[in-house]
Amino acid sequence: MATEKPLSLLHLEYENAAQAYLHMLRTEHPEHFMEATTQAYQRKITLESLDLVSARNPTVQVFNELLVQYPHGRTKRIRQVVPDNMVAIHREPLRVVGSYNVPFQPVGPFWVMEYVSRENKRKDYEDSFAKYERELKVPYYLLFYPDNQELTLFHHGGRKYRTVIANDRGRYALPELDLEVSLLDSWARYWYQGELLPLPADLLRGLEEARRELQQAQEQTRQAQEQTRQAQKQARQAQEQADQERQQKERLLAQLRELGIEPKL
Repeated sequence: MATEKPLSLLHLEYENAAQAYLHMLRTEHPEHFMEATTQAYQRKITLESLDLVSARNPTVQVFNELLVQYPHGRTKRIRQVVPDNMVAIHREPLRVVGSYNVPFQPVGPFWVMEYVSRENKRKDYEDSFAKYERELKVPYYLLFYPDNQELTLFHHGGRKYRTVIANDRGRYALPELDLEVSLLDSWARYWYQGELLPLPADLLRGLEEARRELQQAQEQTRQAQEQTRQAQKQARQAQEQADQERQQKERLLAQLRELGIEPKL
């Protein structure tokens, strides 16, 4: 009967495996660290978009190029894969240092994303697909080819991946997250609860437009207040003039009466 390894020893094995994997990438596959511009920009879009989801729903935790390690087979040999982006769902913040070691985490990856460029093939994507589908059984897998404008969302049906069919809005839904994904202006973009998640540049433009509208409203209010002050001033001046004319008339009438003249009004 096999003896279970002490937990501290198992932690050490995973840490050593992560260091060895990183060394292997640096020495044997330096192309892994040289991503194409399209890959970098899509990762940027994904991180910026899903950060907004995490702010509204903290159980959605997003990771960027994080090494995922997990045991495989009867020997529990440590296997490894590095998705471009990854989402895990948990009510408490996940403690992750260096690598996502599945045996020590309360949950496995829920959604992995990979962006493939013909300019720079950094990984064996067929091998990664097999790991996500057969070994990790990740519920959702997004594969995007920016050069060919091909976007596919896979959902694990229990035995294998099936492609998700676009809904009536032309988007691919992840109902557990209230999220949808689709191509927009040549990039994979995300919708949360039916609303397109804006990018920082969009938010900045919206902020600047709101600031301009506020300044215009403040200027219109200032002008309206100035017009009100002018109208009140004119009304006071008119009232003062009317009072002066009335007083002059009363003095004139009094003078005429003193002279014995009763004016006809």
